[in-house]
Amino acid sequence: MLVVLVAVVAAAALIAVACYVVGARAGRTGELSRQRIAHASAEETSQRIIGEAERESERIRAGAVVAGKEEGIRLREAWDVEIRLRREEVEHEERRISERDAALDRKFDILDQRERRAGTLATDVERREGVLEGRERELDRLTADERRRLEALAGMSAEEAKAELMRRLEDEAQAASANRIREMRENARRTAEREAKKIVALAVQRIAVEHTAESTAAAVSLPNDEMKGRIIGREGRNIRAFELATGVDVIIDDTPDTVVVSCFEPVRREVARLALEKLVADGRIHPGRIEEVVAKARKEIDAAIVETGEESAYATGVRGLHPEIIKLIGRMRWRTSYGQNILEHSKEVAWLAGIMAAELGLDVALAKRGALLHDIGKVLTHEHEGTHVQLGVEVATKFGELPLVVNCIAAHHDDVPHESEVSVLVQAADAISGSRPGARREAFETYVKRLEGLERIAASYRGVEKVFAIQAGREVRVVVTPEDVDDTRMASLSEEIARRIETELQYPGQIKVVVIRETRAVGYAR
Repeated sequence: MLVVLVAVVAAAALIAVACYVVGARAGRTGELSRQRIAHASAEETSQRIIGEAERESERIRAGAVVAGKEEGIRLREAWDVEIRLRREEVEHEERRISERDAALDRKFDILDQRERRAGTLATDVERREGVLEGRERELDRLTADERRRLEALAGMSAEEAKAELMRRLEDEAQAASANRIREMRENARRTAEREAKKIVALAVQRIAVEHTAESTAAAVSLPNDEMKGRIIGREGRNIRAFELATGVDVIIDDTPDTVVVSCFEPVRREVARLALEKLVADGRIHPGRIEEVVAKARKEIDAAIVETGEESAYATGVRGLHPEIIKLIGRMRWRTSYGQNILEHSKEVAWLAGIMAAELGLDVALAKRGALLHDIGKVLTHEHEGTHVQLGVEVATKFGELPLVVNCIAAHHDDVPHESEVSVLVQAADAISGSRPGARREAFETYVKRLEGLERIAASYRGVEKVFAIQAGREVRVVVTPEDVDDTRMASLSEEIARRIETELQYPGQIKVVVIRETRAVGYAR
C-alpha cells in the first residue's frame, strides 16, 4: 500500500514538472511575439511624431519671418516720426536763438545811446560843478562879511553868540520840561491820589494792632529775696549751670523780688525765662534739675513756635505752607525790629495787602502769602550771614514757594525789580505798617544821623540857603535864594533831592520835600 502511494506521488511530481516546462516555453514564445508587435508599433509612432514636428516647425518659421518683417516696418515708422519731431525742435531752437540775437543787438544799440547820453551829462555836471564852486566861494565870502558885520553890531563873537543862544535854549527847554513834569505830576496826583488814599485808608481802618516795644531783657518775679541765693547756689554753681544751659545772662541786683534774664536772642531768652519760673515755682534748684527743666522748657517753646506759626497762618488765611516755614513764622513772635514785633508786623502787612488787593481786583491769597513771608529772613539773621532779604529769598526758594512770592520777599526793599502788582502792594503795606505812629522805635543816634543826612543832602545843591528837617524827619523844608533858583527850577530841585534821599538813606515811610522861594523888597523911611 505504501509502495502504491509513493508511486502516485512520484507520478504527480513528474506531471507537474512536465506541465511547468511546457508552460514556460509557451510564455516565452508569447512574450517574444508581443515585444515584436510593440516594437513595430513604436517605430510607426515615432515616424508619425517626427513628421508632425517637422511640419509644425516649418509653420512656426514662416510665422516668425512674417512677424519680423512687420516689426521692422513698425520700428521704421516710429523712427521716421521721431526724426521729424527732432527736426522740428531744432528748427524752433534756431528761431529762438535768432530772436535772442536780434534782442541783444537792440539792447547793445540802447546801451550805446545811453553811454553817449551819460558822457554828455557828465560834461554838463562838470560844467555845473565849476559854476557851483564859484558860487560857494562867493557865498562864503559874503557869509564871512555878514558875520563880521553882525559881530561888530552885536559886540560879541560867533562862538559867544552861539553859547548865548544855547544857554537860552537850555533855559527854555528846562523851563518847559519842568512845567510839563509839574503838569503830569498834578494830573497823575488828581487821578490817582484820591483812589489810593481811599484804598489805604480803608485798609488801615479795618485792622487794629498792638503797639509793642520789646527789649533784650525779661524780668522774673521771685516770692522773696531768699530765692536769689538759691538761684546763685553754693559758690555760684547754680547760676553758672543755668547760664551755660540756656546761653543767657542772669542779672541779680538790689531790685527786690526780681531777677533779670538778658539775651539778644529772644527765643533763648524766652526759654530761660520759662525755665527760671518753673525752677522758682518748684523750689528744687541744682545743676541736674536745671538741665532737666531747661530741656523741658525748650520743648515747650518749640511746640509753642509751631502752634504760633499755625495760628498766624490760619488767622491770615494762608494755606499750604511748608512745616519748616511754619516754624520760622512761629519764631517771629520772639523777634523785633525797631521795637516792633515781627510776627504782628507781618500779620498786619498781610491784612493790609489782602484788603488792598481785594479793592484792586488782584490775587488776595497771593498778596497775603507774600506779605506774611516778606520778613521771614529776619528770624535767621542772628544765625546766618547775609541780609534778611537774601535769607528770606533763600529759605522761600528752598521750600518751594512760588516765584511771585519769592519776588515779594526780594523786592520789598527795592533790591530787585517788581515782577507783579502784588509785589508792589506788599511793599506799600510794609511801609504803612512800619511808618504808622507808635509802630517802631529807633535808637537816638540813628535818628540823629538820619536828620543830619537829610539836611546834608538838601544843603549840597546850589542856591539852597537854609534846610530844616521837621516832623521827626518826615519833612524837609528847603529855603532857596530867589536870585539863583527860579520858579521852574523849584520843581526839579525838589524832585532831585527826593530821588537822592531815596538812594542814600534808609528810613521808614516817606519823606516830604518842600522847596520855599521868597522874594522880599525892603525899604527904609528916614
